[in-house]
Amino acid sequence: MRFRLPLQGESVSVFLRRMGYHVEGNDRGTGELKFARSLVARAYPKFHLYCTPDGLCNLHLDQKEPSYRGSPVHSGEYEGELVESEAARIQGGP
Repeated sequence: MRFRLPLQGESVSVFLRRMGYHVEGNDRGTGELKFARSLVARAYPKFHLYCTPDGLCNLHLDQKEPSYRGSPVHSGEYEGELVESEAARIQGGP
Protein backbone atom coordinates (compact mmCIF):
# COMPACT_ATOMS: atom_id res chain seq x y z
CA MET A 1 0.00 0.00 0.00
CA ARG A 2 1.45 3.34 -1.03
CA PHE A 3 1.03 6.58 0.92
CA ARG A 4 2.93 9.71 1.95
CA LEU A 5 4.13 10.36 5.49
CA PRO A 6 2.96 13.56 7.25
CA LEU A 7 6.56 14.61 8.01
CA GLN A 8 6.01 18.27 8.95
CA GLY A 9 9.74 19.06 8.85
CA GLU A 10 11.01 15.79 10.36
CA SER A 11 13.16 13.29 8.54
CA VAL A 12 11.66 9.96 7.52
CA SER A 13 13.91 8.10 9.98
CA VAL A 14 12.98 10.27 12.97
CA PHE A 15 9.26 10.14 12.17
CA LEU A 16 9.18 6.36 11.77
CA ARG A 17 11.26 5.74 14.91
CA ARG A 18 8.62 7.69 16.81
CA MET A 19 6.02 5.39 15.26
CA GLY A 20 7.82 2.27 16.55
CA TYR A 21 9.80 1.31 13.44
CA HIS A 22 13.49 0.50 13.27
CA VAL A 23 15.84 1.10 10.36
CA GLU A 24 16.85 -1.96 8.32
CA GLY A 25 19.08 -0.08 5.88
CA ASN A 26 18.82 0.93 2.23
CA ASP A 27 17.48 -1.12 -0.65
CA ARG A 28 20.42 -1.76 -2.98
CA GLY A 29 18.28 -1.64 -6.12
CA THR A 30 16.19 1.47 -5.47
CA GLY A 31 18.09 3.33 -2.74
CA GLU A 32 14.89 3.52 -0.68
CA LEU A 33 15.14 3.43 3.12
CA LYS A 34 13.85 0.19 4.70
CA PHE A 35 12.04 0.09 8.05
CA ALA A 36 10.30 -2.67 10.03
CA ARG A 37 8.01 -3.08 13.04
CA SER A 38 7.32 -6.52 14.53
CA LEU A 39 3.81 -7.45 15.57
CA VAL A 40 4.99 -9.96 18.20
CA ALA A 41 8.23 -10.68 20.08
CA ARG A 42 9.64 -12.64 17.12
CA ALA A 43 11.06 -11.63 13.76
CA TYR A 44 7.80 -12.43 11.91
CA PRO A 45 5.14 -11.29 11.27
CA LYS A 46 6.31 -7.73 10.77
CA PHE A 47 5.28 -4.59 8.93
CA HIS A 48 7.84 -3.57 6.34
CA LEU A 49 8.15 -0.06 4.84
CA TYR A 50 10.19 1.13 1.88
CA CYS A 51 10.37 4.94 1.82
CA THR A 52 11.94 7.65 -0.28
CA PRO A 53 13.67 10.53 1.59
CA ASP A 54 10.68 12.79 0.84
CA GLY A 55 8.24 10.44 2.63
CA LEU A 56 6.60 8.42 -0.16
CA CYS A 57 6.23 4.91 1.31
CA ASN A 58 5.18 1.42 0.32
CA LEU A 59 3.90 -0.70 3.23
CA HIS A 60 3.38 -4.46 3.37
CA LEU A 61 3.06 -7.17 5.99
CA ASP A 62 5.64 -9.98 5.94
CA GLN A 63 3.96 -13.08 7.38
CA LYS A 64 7.10 -15.26 7.37
CA GLU A 65 10.71 -15.21 6.28
CA PRO A 66 11.70 -16.13 2.71
CA SER A 67 11.25 -19.84 2.01
CA TYR A 68 14.52 -20.29 0.14
CA ARG A 69 17.91 -19.11 1.36
CA GLY A 70 19.15 -16.15 -0.67
CA SER A 71 15.69 -15.47 -2.10
CA PRO A 72 13.98 -12.11 -1.46
CA VAL A 73 10.53 -13.66 -2.06
CA HIS A 74 8.30 -13.79 1.03
CA SER A 75 4.67 -14.14 2.04
CA GLY A 76 3.80 -10.45 1.91
CA GLU A 77 0.38 -8.83 2.09
CA TYR A 78 0.18 -5.48 0.32
CA GLU A 79 -3.48 -4.78 1.12
CA GLY A 80 -6.13 -5.86 3.56
CA GLU A 81 -7.47 -4.75 6.93
CA LEU A 82 -4.19 -5.02 8.89
CA VAL A 83 -2.16 -3.14 6.27
CA GLU A 84 -4.83 -0.45 5.89
CA SER A 85 -5.15 0.10 9.64
CA GLU A 86 -1.35 0.34 10.04
CA ALA A 87 -1.16 2.88 7.19
CA ALA A 88 -3.90 4.93 8.86
CA ARG A 89 -2.06 4.74 12.21
CA ILE A 90 1.16 5.98 10.60
CA GLN A 91 -0.58 8.76 8.70
CA GLY A 92 -2.17 9.92 11.99
CA GLY A 93 1.34 10.54 13.32
CA PRO A 94 2.79 10.08 16.79
